[in-house]
Amino acid sequence: MRGVPSAVPRRLLATAGALLLLASCRWGGTDDAGAGERVPGAPTGVTAEAGSATSVHVMWNTVAAEVSHYEVYRGTTKIREVPGSEHMVDIPRLRPATTYVFTIRARDADGRLGPRSEEVRATTPEAAPADTTAPTPPGGLHGRAAGGRAAQLSWSAARDDQGVVSYNIFQGGTKIHSVGGGQTATVVTGLRPGTRYSFTVRARDAAGNLSPAGAAVRLTTGGDADGRATAPTGFRATAELSDGAHYLVLSWVPPRVDGVVTEYEVRLDGKVATSLVYGGDAPRDRATYRFYAGREDGITHRVRIRAKLPDGTWGGLSAERTVTTGR
Repeated sequence: MRGVPSAVPRRLLATAGALLLLASCRWGGTDDAGAGERVPGAPTGVTAEAGSATSVHVMWNTVAAEVSHYEVYRGTTKIREVPGSEHMVDIPRLRPATTYVFTIRARDADGRLGPRSEEVRATTPEAAPADTTAPTPPGGLHGRAAGGRAAQLSWSAARDDQGVVSYNIFQGGTKIHSVGGGQTATVVTGLRPGTRYSFTVRARDAAGNLSPAGAAVRLTTGGDADGRATAPTGFRATAELSDGAHYLVLSWVPPRVDGVVTEYEVRLDGKVATSLVYGGDAPRDRATYRFYAGREDGITHRVRIRAKLPDGTWGGLSAERTVTTGR
């Protein structure tokens, strides 16, 4: 760990999910590499969601390593390779009303293949018979820059005689993401500060019919990279006494961004105390973390937290909280 104050030992206890601690070197091991070699870690935050009756949209978090490409598996079969600069893909030509299992592996520039991610499942919906009618365009698209590297988008639900299964988000003429049909807002990350962007949204039904694009929204990102929309919200910090020892108890709501946040950085008294990675299902609502803070009363700490976004960049810092042991 980096820069842990002397009052905080390296023994940390997690209370929310299967939480793992990472040192500064974030790599995993696999049988594909020789002894002593380092390979990319397993991708985290993998999600899969039906885009239509015959397609699934798969996302994952960028691995903290030099990745040449990602390998996408359906069951045990490799079905796609994705460049290392990307972390999502659409899987077409699937069967309606069928459950599929996906995993992701990262391969580095030297050809070393990392371990598989956790399995995720997605079930395609029933196909609507003889459905050739596309949904109406999503309306009322609004957007605003959220700092230098993110944008908040929201729109009105499209209408379809069989129901909307997903919404596709486009940056210019390029599809950059897909969300479920029940979702009418998202935060797009991985943008450049001080850059003008144009976004549109199209609706898709179970038969794969794609609506025309609604009206475009144009925005310019801020000149800095600290976007409040990508910061954890509702951040709280309290002190707790247990068996003569003081603990700091943190809780927060993860930022609402595309994908799943699995890694956080805790800053204590202005320094990086530790990085936290959820090894199991990362919390989507309120998360909690508890760690040892010594036995001395009256020690005041300043605490903040930030999330590593699915695209591999760090989000904005939460509000700072001050907590004193023994109070």
